[in-house]
Amino acid sequence: MREEGKAALEARYRARSLWLDGIEGSLAPRPSLPGDLECDVAIVGAGFTGLWAAYHLARLQPDLRVVVCEREIAGFGPSGRNGGWVSGGLIGSADTYEREKGHDAVLRAYRETYAAVDHVGEAVEREGIDCGFRKGGSLFVATTKPQLARLRARQRGLDAIGLGEEDSRILSPEESNAVVGVEGCLESSYSPHCARVDPGRLVRGLADACERLGVAIYERTPVTDLGPRRVVTPHGTVRADAVLQATESYSVELPRQRLRYLPLYSLMIATEPLPGHVWDEIGWTDGVVVSDMRHLFFYAQRTRDGRIAIGGRGAPYRLRRPIDPENERNADVRARLERVIRRHFPTAASARITHHWGGPLGVPRDWSMAVHFDRETGFGWAGGYAGHGVVAANIAGRTLADLVLDRDTELVHLPWVGHRARRWEPEPLRFVASRAIVRILGSADRSEDATDRTARRTRLLAPVLPPH
Repeated sequence: MREEGKAALEARYRARSLWLDGIEGSLAPRPSLPGDLECDVAIVGAGFTGLWAAYHLARLQPDLRVVVCEREIAGFGPSGRNGGWVSGGLIGSADTYEREKGHDAVLRAYRETYAAVDHVGEAVEREGIDCGFRKGGSLFVATTKPQLARLRARQRGLDAIGLGEEDSRILSPEESNAVVGVEGCLESSYSPHCARVDPGRLVRGLADACERLGVAIYERTPVTDLGPRRVVTPHGTVRADAVLQATESYSVELPRQRLRYLPLYSLMIATEPLPGHVWDEIGWTDGVVVSDMRHLFFYAQRTRDGRIAIGGRGAPYRLRRPIDPENERNADVRARLERVIRRHFPTAASARITHHWGGPLGVPRDWSMAVHFDRETGFGWAGGYAGHGVVAANIAGRTLADLVLDRDTELVHLPWVGHRARRWEPEPLRFVASRAIVRILGSADRSEDATDRTARRTRLLAPVLPPH
């Protein structure tokens, strides 16, 4: 590739997020697939799901020949663009999982997500990945009466499942502000089961760790078709005993998978690094991440280099190109996130915004994740994390590794293993549903902010939101 082409590609990758822009060293792609080859396990997608699966396969069985094919570079997709929350919590609907697998399975699922936070931290330490991993917990803040009602209902739900105060507890305004000073806080819930991380450095470091273990990663290798024991690319075909699809939201671009997920975009902005006295005035404990209880909620972290990185939903869905670089920035969402900073962190109100980016979420019809592996065909897949992918992908990757190696572990008995959601309705019905979600939730937030009364219009979304 000519030097000007390399420079343009590097700039394109760095423009995807604050995290990728901050990677030290080059983002030049690894070599593409050199031609037809055979291996034991072929993985499609070098995001968190695919790389965690490859990493654990290589650690559990070092002689296994593992190949990863990636259309762009490791971490190009949501793994390199998300909010950097390594957060415990159910990825899906408790009611859905309980109907299928029982109450005890739901409690075990929660516990596994909590343990996964430490699994990630242990791998970071073991592999020497410099990604700012810091386990400080999560704070969910209510700033209006309707949000307070949802916060307390959420806590009652956790209590009913069988979780204790050591997992989640309500904090008074004074206790909340001692953790993170959020202007207007009425009450909050705090959980220790969460860490902050720079996801770009984590996913890139994980790719390097996989290679040290003998995994072959081929970048700039788009997959045009895949199925049992084969992965087809323009550069050649990979034949393998097991094939794992780890494409999550991008699955909708593959043959016969257009309606598996609703690809919704979550967008972020980041401030310039803030001086120490601003952090002292905010009172933001390093390593704690924070969110609110709006319908279109925000999620934020204090980055390793002292920025506020904050994100939220609400980007419009495009009918013809649901996944497209044009969807990664939106002026209305950016303005809303800037208002959140001014409202809840006024000391940082004048900070310059240096980055604005976004990435697609893979939302299944019932909003609940799934992990599958068919031993007869050797084909497996995982996804449907609906925005909770840092922990979900770690669990899914480890689970796929256990399923491939036929290991009878706790992971392979969790309620998302084998779970199936029906597909989304065809267009334009999926388009109508996505636009309705954003429009009605945004309208409900504006009404609640203005009246301090719970907006009932969200009931209109019951057919397209997860059951409770």
